[in-house]
Amino acid sequence: MKRETNLADTTEERLRREIEDLKRKLAAQQNEQQSRVSSHAGLPMRPWHPSAITIWCIFLVVTVLMAVAFFAGYIPLQKRETLIRTEAKEQEHALPRVEVIEVGRSSGTSELELPGNIQAITEAPILARADGYIKRRMVDIGDRVQAGQPVAEIEAPEVDQQIRQAKAALQQSQAALEQARSALEQALANYEQGKSNLDLARVTAQRWNNLATQGIFSRQENDQAQAQYQAQTANVQALEKAIASQRSNIAAAQANVAAAEANVARLDEIQSYRVVKAPFDGVITLRNVDVGALVNAGNTLLFRVAQTGTLRAYVNVPQTNAASVRVGQPASLSVSSLPGRQFRGIVARTANSLDPTSRTMLVEVQVPNADGALLPGMYAQVDLSSARSNPPVLIPGDALLIRADGTQVAVIGPGHTVHLQKIVVGRDLGARLEVLSGVKAGDTIIANPGDSAREGATVEPVPAVEKGAGK
Repeated sequence: MKRETNLADTTEERLRREIEDLKRKLAAQQNEQQSRVSSHAGLPMRPWHPSAITIWCIFLVVTVLMAVAFFAGYIPLQKRETLIRTEAKEQEHALPRVEVIEVGRSSGTSELELPGNIQAITEAPILARADGYIKRRMVDIGDRVQAGQPVAEIEAPEVDQQIRQAKAALQQSQAALEQARSALEQALANYEQGKSNLDLARVTAQRWNNLATQGIFSRQENDQAQAQYQAQTANVQALEKAIASQRSNIAAAQANVAAAEANVARLDEIQSYRVVKAPFDGVITLRNVDVGALVNAGNTLLFRVAQTGTLRAYVNVPQTNAASVRVGQPASLSVSSLPGRQFRGIVARTANSLDPTSRTMLVEVQVPNADGALLPGMYAQVDLSSARSNPPVLIPGDALLIRADGTQVAVIGPGHTVHLQKIVVGRDLGARLEVLSGVKAGDTIIANPGDSAREGATVEPVPAVEKGAGK
C-alpha cells in the first residue's frame, strides 16, 4: 500500500516537471522571436503578449496532463487497496491450510546390517610336548595340512637316556617279583612240611597220653610229647604268617613292576612327541620357531593352525533388534575388499543374553568358505534382514508432538477436525519413527503440526509433497 502511494506521488512530480519544462520552452521561444525581430528591424524589442487562444491551449494541455496523471495513478491505487482489503477479510474468515500425509506401513522385510569380525571355525596353537631342539621343520605359514601330518621334529637325547633307565628299573622290578614268588613257593613248601610234622606230633602226643594214663610211661615223658606237639602247632602258625608276608611282597613287587611299566610307557609317549603333528585339517597361520631353536614342553608355541573351510562371524546385535534374530536364520556377508560378492550363511547360535555394558547380544554366523576367498580376521558387513508378518506403522519425525501429556500426532478426523492422538513410539529410524500403537495404516495426520495444532480445530487439509508414511 505504501508502495502504491509512492507511485502516485512520483507520477504527480513527473507531470509538474513536464509543465515547468513547457513553460521554460515557451519563454525561450518568445525571447528568440523578439531578438530576431529586433535584429532585422533595428527597432527596440517589445514584450510578447500571448493571445487568449494561446492561453486557453496552454490551460487545456495542463488540464489534460493532470487528468491523465489522475487516471494513471490514483484510480489503480484505489483498486489495489480495495483488492487487498477484500483478500485480508477472506483470509480472516478462511480455514487454516495444513499439509497432511497418509500413514502407511514399513516394508515387509526387517533390514538389519551390522559390522562383524570373521574368525576361523576352529583354531588351535601347536606347542612342544618334549624338551629339546628343533631338528627339522616341515611346514610354514600358509601351508595346508592334514590331521596327523608331521609338521616338525624335535631332537631330545635326554628322553632316550630316561627310557633306558626306566627299562632297567622295570627289569629290576620284574626280578624282585620273581624272587618274591620263589620265596612264596618256599614258604608254601615249609608250610606243608610243618603241617606234616604237626600231624605226627599230634598223633604222638595222643599215644603218649594214653600210655601215661595206663601207667606204662611216666608223666615226664608224656609232658615232653605234649610240648613237642604245641611247638609244631606254633611252627605251622609262623609258616602261615610267612606265606601272608610273601604274598604281600609279591603284591608290592607287582605294583613296582606296574609303575615301572607305566614310566616306560610315559617316556615312550614323550618320545613319540618328538614328531609334532597337526591336530586337524587346516592352514598354518603362524610359525614361531625355526631349525635349532630350543623348545620347552608345554611352554613353547611352535605353530598355529586354523580351519578355514567354514568361517564364523561374530556380530553384536542391539537390544532393539535382538528379538528378531533367531538360530537358523539366513544371513549374508560382504567385505569391502571383494566388491559385488555376497557370502551366504546362517545364524549358528546366539548368546541369549545381553552384555550389560553395551546392551548388545552376541550372535555367531557361520559361512561356508570352500574357495578360501574369506580370510580369518576380515572385517565384514553382516546382513540379518528377515521377513516380517506384521510390519510396523511409520510416520515422519516432523509429525511428532511432544507435550506435557505425552507423545502425540495430529490426526485429521471427520469434518476435517484435528484430534491429538497419543501414540507409543518404537524404533527411531532417523527421518521416520516406528509407531507401536495409537494410529493405524490409512489414517491421515498433519505432516508438520507445530505448536499451533489444537484439539477440535477445523482445518483445510492439503496433500503434502511426500505422500504416505510407509517405505
